[in-house]
Amino acid sequence: MLTRRFCHIAMLCAAAMLLAAASLANAQNAAPQRPKITGISHVGYFVSDLPRAMIFWHDLLGFDESYDLKKPGTNQVRIAFIKINDHQHVELFTDPPPAPPNMMSHICFSVDNIEQMRAYLRSKGYNVKPGNGSKTRTGDYAFEIRDPDGTLVEFVQSLPTGREAQAAGKFMPATRISHHIYHVGFLVGNAAKSMAFYENVLGFKETWRGGGNPKVLSWINLRVPDGTDYIELMLYSKLPKSYGSSNHTSLEVPDVRKAMSILESRPAYKTYLTWAKPLEMHVGVNRKRQVNLFDPDGTRVELMEPQTVTGKPTPPSTAPPPPPAHD
Repeated sequence: MLTRRFCHIAMLCAAAMLLAAASLANAQNAAPQRPKITGISHVGYFVSDLPRAMIFWHDLLGFDESYDLKKPGTNQVRIAFIKINDHQHVELFTDPPPAPPNMMSHICFSVDNIEQMRAYLRSKGYNVKPGNGSKTRTGDYAFEIRDPDGTLVEFVQSLPTGREAQAAGKFMPATRISHHIYHVGFLVGNAAKSMAFYENVLGFKETWRGGGNPKVLSWINLRVPDGTDYIELMLYSKLPKSYGSSNHTSLEVPDVRKAMSILESRPAYKTYLTWAKPLEMHVGVNRKRQVNLFDPDGTRVELMEPQTVTGKPTPPSTAPPPPPAHD
């Protein structure tokens, strides 16, 4: 009789454990999943003089402005949209930068489901409010959060009725020096926290790390989880005097020498030399040919070839990251 009672209790305990395990599994399965992050949608920079900035982006680099947004109640341009391709652009803000000398406004990633992205980040502890179907002034779904360094990170789901989609196939002249934003680089002061955010939470994949100093790591490249674009974390332990040479946009070109010749032949190149030095090609630590240009405010635009000079992958650095600038 006693044995039967123990067997009955054991069966009840086993059933309870199975039920708890099933409930846990269901709860895990019900947790919001990260939607696809397919690429870099755009990057925004502040400019102190929009006409001069347009000499750089339009007259020299050959890009068109696809549309703009005016300051409320005025005819003054607040944001000019420089089209790179049908899915990528650069936003030029005429507002004063909130934290000079940092002229970078934000970086934006394309996602396939904005509300799923909201739910996913809320499940990870981020204070993201439901969107309730609200749209941006350009007609797409989007929201913003801050990364561990306070950099504004935006996520956007493009809609067929949005201004970018409505401009498909337009504003892409043959003068464009590049057809693709290859990567965006920006300063981070704590490599571990940044990796936890971009790699662990957002699902980015590390592709390479390097630096000019063999004793200290300088850069970590992280590719978006569902595309080929990548970001470059520019590591520092002390704030630099100039952000513009670190925060940058890299534009892919098949031949840097040819791109330089094209730019140097354009009339706007003489104007460019009034605020910047002549173009100079170099081979980076990653063994890729590149050339740096600077807008009138000192923000760097890098033209880079996608392949190495040897045609072989460059080994990553084994150096440790610098001590964090903040905890």
